[in-house]
Amino acid sequence: MESWIVRNSESSFTVTFNSTDNISTTLTASADEVDSWIAEILRVHRRRLDRLIVGLDCEWRPSFSRVQNPVALLQLCVGRRCLIFQLLYADEIPSSLLDFLNDDRFTFVGVGIKNDAERLYDERYLEVCNAVDLSEIAAEKMERPDLRRMGLADLAMEVVAVEVRKPKHVTMSRWDNYHLSLDQILYACIDAFLSFEIGRRLHDGDF
Repeated sequence: MESWIVRNSESSFTVTFNSTDNISTTLTASADEVDSWIAEILRVHRRRLDRLIVGLDCEWRPSFSRVQNPVALLQLCVGRRCLIFQLLYADEIPSSLLDFLNDDRFTFVGVGIKNDAERLYDERYLEVCNAVDLSEIAAEKMERPDLRRMGLADLAMEVVAVEVRKPKHVTMSRWDNYHLSLDQILYACIDAFLSFEIGRRLHDGDF
């Protein structure tokens, strides 16, 4: 799998996943930019909002004690549009995000998403209304109980048939930095995109 990232501006990037999918990616700590991203999603997908699937993931600085570091990034992905919201540096939490996450028409999907949703609520009062774990869906839809134990990279191989590399120097990196590296942005985007794509394929029976 070949993936790369191109910076278009300070907050806009194009991530190419698996040499085929071009994902428009917004990295921001601005509530106004979050408003704009959500407004575009609602406009583009207005005819299918009642069945919208949203990939969701979070990142935080790794902790080597019992005390967890706060969530640094919230990643959302619908289709080929990804938002990476830097919660630690946000000027405010926009009401559009509260409404989006709490819209019961949408299905938010990810691996370990229940833990992410709990942390978002505990730390930021962000309630994810309809959070569904991809491992559970895959095990049920594909009739393979062993999938319940798989992480995102293994599920990607099973459902999408792509190999995803998760280099430790990125997974264990300082997600609480304001200036993220291109490798970090690429990783954060791909995690959210894969969550969406696996969720979409399982929903459509395309596996």
